[in-house]
Amino acid sequence: MALTPFSSLLIADTGISTGDEGKGRLILEIIDELRESTGNPDAVAAVMKVNGGSNSGHSVADVKLNLIPGGVVDTTLPHLLIGCGVVADPRKFLWEAAYAELHGYPTLSRLRIDERTLVSDLSHRLLDLAWEDYRVHVLKEEPRGSTGRGITPAYTDEIAQFQITYADFRSEKAVFARKVRARADRAVRVIEHVCQLRPERWPELFDTLSNAETRANKETIDAGIFAAEEFDFRSFKGPQPFTLNVDLLVDAYWEAGQKLVACVTDVREIVLQSVEAGRSIIGEFGQAYWLDKRHGFPPNVTASHTFTPEFFQSAGIPAQPVHTIGCCKAYDTKVGTHVFLTELTDEHPLGRTLRRIEFGSTTGRQRMVGWFDAVEKGDALRYGGYQDLALNKLDALSYGGDWTEGELAICVAYEAPDGTRVSHVPRDDAFRRTLKPVYKMLPGWSEDLSGIRRYADLPAAARRYVAEVMAAIVNIAYGENRPSVLPNLRYIGVGPLRSQIIKDVPTTGELLSSL
Repeated sequence: MALTPFSSLLIADTGISTGDEGKGRLILEIIDELRESTGNPDAVAAVMKVNGGSNSGHSVADVKLNLIPGGVVDTTLPHLLIGCGVVADPRKFLWEAAYAELHGYPTLSRLRIDERTLVSDLSHRLLDLAWEDYRVHVLKEEPRGSTGRGITPAYTDEIAQFQITYADFRSEKAVFARKVRARADRAVRVIEHVCQLRPERWPELFDTLSNAETRANKETIDAGIFAAEEFDFRSFKGPQPFTLNVDLLVDAYWEAGQKLVACVTDVREIVLQSVEAGRSIIGEFGQAYWLDKRHGFPPNVTASHTFTPEFFQSAGIPAQPVHTIGCCKAYDTKVGTHVFLTELTDEHPLGRTLRRIEFGSTTGRQRMVGWFDAVEKGDALRYGGYQDLALNKLDALSYGGDWTEGELAICVAYEAPDGTRVSHVPRDDAFRRTLKPVYKMLPGWSEDLSGIRRYADLPAAARRYVAEVMAAIVNIAYGENRPSVLPNLRYIGVGPLRSQIIKDVPTTGELLSSL
């Protein structure tokens, strides 16, 4: 099957699980496809980071990114946009831009940050760690698994109407300083009196942040671009617990902002003018549908909206047709304290094999692994909507390592304690926790898929697995009332390299007819 045309100049690259689906690898595929299908090398005007901040990681080509859009590795792409739905630390922009440019990808010259993009800073990161401490030591709950990047506290400032935006870097330093001082004062008061952090834990927060950023920026340190002291947050610590060196904090963030002020612009106009000229904008989403702050399950959600409608809010443009690609893996992964109904046990040989390759691309966190949950993906289709699906890491299910034989499972429904079959994800989390997965068992395969580029060349068992995945998703989303046009499986990933992708997948109708 030839790839179906995109139905809009606006294309959303989204996750339909709980993150870590391999969305980043799709960016270059979409860019190349648009150029080839239109015959226009300027078919794509920009890739725009839509939501979140440095808590979401993408691996694209040979770089691992948090804030900078994955389109950076296409050196001819004109614009790298940051929507106003993003919260971003200006120092992190500079660190990541230097890292990308070290790899040969011009960044700051193409970076365009919306005037209303929110500035996050050290105070948010300290709050993030303090709230995690509060959850564990005061509430006696399990740790949430926060990245410590300060995302939720930064969005809290937006809700509380204490915004500092990138437009503030065009103001007088005194105005910026007043806002930062007030923000720092609020943060330390909350940490001491609401989070009830023990005084002896205060220095540990700075140690945690310093160690994490030193590790994350090792490549630019080793290259001599930054001194290790650049990532030592202990210099911002005041002489007493719950105090900060606010003068240094103001100076550091003002200096960073001044280096970025030429990048600050009205992203709305870039997007609208590009669309009017017939050029595409690719929206790069962080996290995934089931981490949406409203539609996910707290506390295991992010602080932003993670699905297609946020494209318009972050770009600041009218709602209009958008072509959405829902990205997932051929099995499931989660991090943190998520309810994971299909999780593989530590003893299962496939579980042991998959855990060896499943770590966060930028955080390094170990991921939990489990069978493919078609109920989650079907609900994302029914209530979120997507025109195409991308299925990554099909190759990881081949026999190998500890996984030498056995059947594969797809979760096609849940079973309640009374035996009732549940065909959608319940919004009542207490009830959801009582459910058990209902599996369809399928034969596995031993062939190595990494070199396959045509769907017909996949082993029969792998083709059946793919068809059953699509059938389960469609059944969950529509039941017997299937629409005339079904979402297609646009891409199948069979390895981490750009070349390791299958694009000639039959239509969903043909896949279903093959069963």
